[in-house]
Amino acid sequence: MITARVLTGAALDAALDDVARLRIAVFRDWPYLYDGDTGYERRYLEAYRDNPSAVLVGAFDGARLVGAATGTPLADHAADFGAGFAARGLPLERFFYCAESVLLPDYRGRGLGHRFFDLREAHAAALGHADVVFCGVIRPADHPMRPAGYRPLDGFWRGRGYRPLPGLVARFAWKDVDQPGETDKTLQFWGRGPRIDAMADDTPPDDLSTSAT
Repeated sequence: MITARVLTGAALDAALDDVARLRIAVFRDWPYLYDGDTGYERRYLEAYRDNPSAVLVGAFDGARLVGAATGTPLADHAADFGAGFAARGLPLERFFYCAESVLLPDYRGRGLGHRFFDLREAHAAALGHADVVFCGVIRPADHPMRPAGYRPLDGFWRGRGYRPLPGLVARFAWKDVDQPGETDKTLQFWGRGPRIDAMADDTPPDDLSTSAT
């Protein structure tokens, strides 16, 4: 039986190594192409364990972890992700950030992506956050590693009421699987909520690649 649930306490701590391995495996594929490191991943995930306002959702097939999703108040996340909001005078305390959502390929298309958002949005609401954001990497449409027939998740995100936020991006560096070292990436923010509804129009920038996911 496949289930998704919020992990807390000992269950969360016990799952960290599995979540780290899952992140490395899933993010190695397009469009992230992330050449991950288990030690870094473990340290990154410990921040979710140690922050009472953060959430980690696990998807299980029986006892096996097959997917995970995380979220935290934007003010508690890396400064790189909040810089664009601060530059526009948007208070970070207003926003909840849905970080990653990773799921093994065999388990996609079964509603777990919706479940991941449902549980994180409920957690955000319980903390008093009405505005929820996330971001996806922008890759050029002609990138040599882009798979033929790739379908971005834009339609799924829009179906949940999210939209790209023009001019709001994050910049972060990681090592791609085909590169000798880290390179800077641009990630486009998407969001929904009353503060977001009051922002600029729904038209994404002209150079926004639909490769973001």
